[in-house]
Amino acid sequence: MGRAHEVRAKKIAQTNAAKSALYNRASKEIYLAAKSGVPDPKENLALRSAIEKWKAEHVTSDVIKRAIDKAKSKDASNYIPGRYEGFGPGGVSMMVDTLTDNEKRAFAAVRAAFNHHGGKLGNSGCVSFNFVKLGVVSFDSEHSVSEVEEDLILNNIDVQNVDKVDNNIEVQVTPESFDACRDEITNAFNVSEFTQAEVTFVPSGEAVSLSDDDKAKFQKLMDALDEIEDVQAVYHNADF
Repeated sequence: MGRAHEVRAKKIAQTNAAKSALYNRASKEIYLAAKSGVPDPKENLALRSAIEKWKAEHVTSDVIKRAIDKAKSKDASNYIPGRYEGFGPGGVSMMVDTLTDNEKRAFAAVRAAFNHHGGKLGNSGCVSFNFVKLGVVSFDSEHSVSEVEEDLILNNIDVQNVDKVDNNIEVQVTPESFDACRDEITNAFNVSEFTQAEVTFVPSGEAVSLSDDDKAKFQKLMDALDEIEDVQAVYHNADF
């Protein structure tokens, strides 16, 4: 059928692999959140946060429901968290969080991705000092940065930063203020959908600029990590 067909088939396969991995990591996080308390988002803040986080990533309601139903059953799946630190192309600092039922498989897959795409795993703590844990809430709004910031501060929310690019506002708060921040934005600014709503790691210093060659390598590394079902999250400080 020719080279064009092969390229299309490969791209579709890569897209399907990434989607499968996305749904898998969403299912695990929602399952664990539901298991940690009452399997009802109205009574379980961790579960509600997990659901809203993955809805922003376009995870379907069916995937979310199956994960909650699994938690309601007598299923005893045991997922072990892991974190790997290292450097990507161009010296980019990277942290990779995993959630897996097979630590050896997870480590082997992450190491192979780094080795094959210009990266190198390092020791624990080699890059984590370049990141800070924050609650991040972003949403589309016509409101100004000053309006949002003032409202949150007046409601005793520990705001670290508010920025706006085009029509998207991003708010960074301390992890302890995340739930209150999200709820205040929902109520005060009539926001029903978030482009991001999670507690995550944010680079604490300046982003690392990459050459065109390193950008291509870095993208391939990110794509490879994105297709690993044991990978839960990837953090980096690339200007990308």
